[in-house]
Amino acid sequence: MSTPSGPASRAARPLGASFALVATILIAINLRPGASSVGPVLEELTSDLSMSTGTAGFMTALPGLCFGAVGALAVVLARRVGMTTGIFLGLVAVVVGLVVRVLVDDAIVFLLLTALALAGMAIGNVLVPAWIKRHSRDGGVRLMTFYSSGLTLGGAMSAALVAPVSGATGLGWRGGLGLWGVVALTALLPWAVIAFRERQTPGGRGSRTRTVNVGRIASSPTAVALTLLFGVQSMNAYVQFGWLPQIYRDAGLSAGLAGILMSLLTALGILGGLMMPTVIARSPTIAPWMVSFGVLMVLGYTGLLLAPATVPWLWAILLGVAGFAFPTAIALITARTRDPGVTARLSGFVQPLGYALAAIGPFAVGLIHQVTGDWTLILLLLMASGIVLTLAGLRVSRPTWVDDELGA
Repeated sequence: MSTPSGPASRAARPLGASFALVATILIAINLRPGASSVGPVLEELTSDLSMSTGTAGFMTALPGLCFGAVGALAVVLARRVGMTTGIFLGLVAVVVGLVVRVLVDDAIVFLLLTALALAGMAIGNVLVPAWIKRHSRDGGVRLMTFYSSGLTLGGAMSAALVAPVSGATGLGWRGGLGLWGVVALTALLPWAVIAFRERQTPGGRGSRTRTVNVGRIASSPTAVALTLLFGVQSMNAYVQFGWLPQIYRDAGLSAGLAGILMSLLTALGILGGLMMPTVIARSPTIAPWMVSFGVLMVLGYTGLLLAPATVPWLWAILLGVAGFAFPTAIALITARTRDPGVTARLSGFVQPLGYALAAIGPFAVGLIHQVTGDWTLILLLLMASGIVLTLAGLRVSRPTWVDDELGA
């Protein structure tokens, strides 16, 4: 691998740090709404499109499936068309998928367009961290802070606003979901400008990723541990998004209060996104943080098991702070690599496999709950996942370089 230098490196920053920051924030906000906005209007959507329960269940699994399958191909796309152009094409897919899907009346076509939008998001998931590494003078700390916070903010806003917007526009679920296609349009212009400018520079080709033999990414212990950390945390997040409100409701809380507690948990993720990239950059080790994430996760699930309705806000806060592990894992993709090409390969390894693991969690929870009829076994298993998260986190706590482990 080689890191761009000289004129090519300067060309990689076509319109300055402020423009790069705006572009990063806009794409971050738009990489989650396609996945998180469907849930609040799922009942209305499935009824209107005459979608079966099985088809609806498949749709809820699409984010994990698409993030895993398409994300694995994102690095290949970057090699062919360039990193920035690949991100722009992913955004085009997001806009087309989100806008056109609200215009159709066929369930299968709706699913295909949803998959197109999610595929575009998957490309962004993998390539944006590598793009940030290439376009940062500080190793990506500043941009990753806004990127990881934007991911959480976009997911939280879309879930919170889709129902009110659906009612306010008079268009039902189509208005609520279509809004996020319009929001995604705002990210197209800056990324089109950046892609065009970079392709005009000598040898630029949209920050084409050049590679030599750097070894198989799976041979890096840090990469494997980071994949496990990312997967376990993402699995817990998907389970919480899908089932935590129901756990609270089964404990006797109202649907409204359960939703507020879920929002509290999600909102804490924004704070984690703002904190953790700087913590990683300034700390010789983040081992104490990793231990605390695991301990808080275990305590949060223990509270849900023993006294879910006693101090329900406390359990949401504990799980929300434990969820700082997600922005930590995202930030470590850039923090544990030197070369942007290695960053792209690491991102293309960690996120697809991690999301594939995450997709299993909600399915397993549903099956176990159907068989057992309660939440005891599920919560015990989720407690155990906190131990796995801690062990994986400890492995990536020290500042090691994936580049060195691959002999790059």
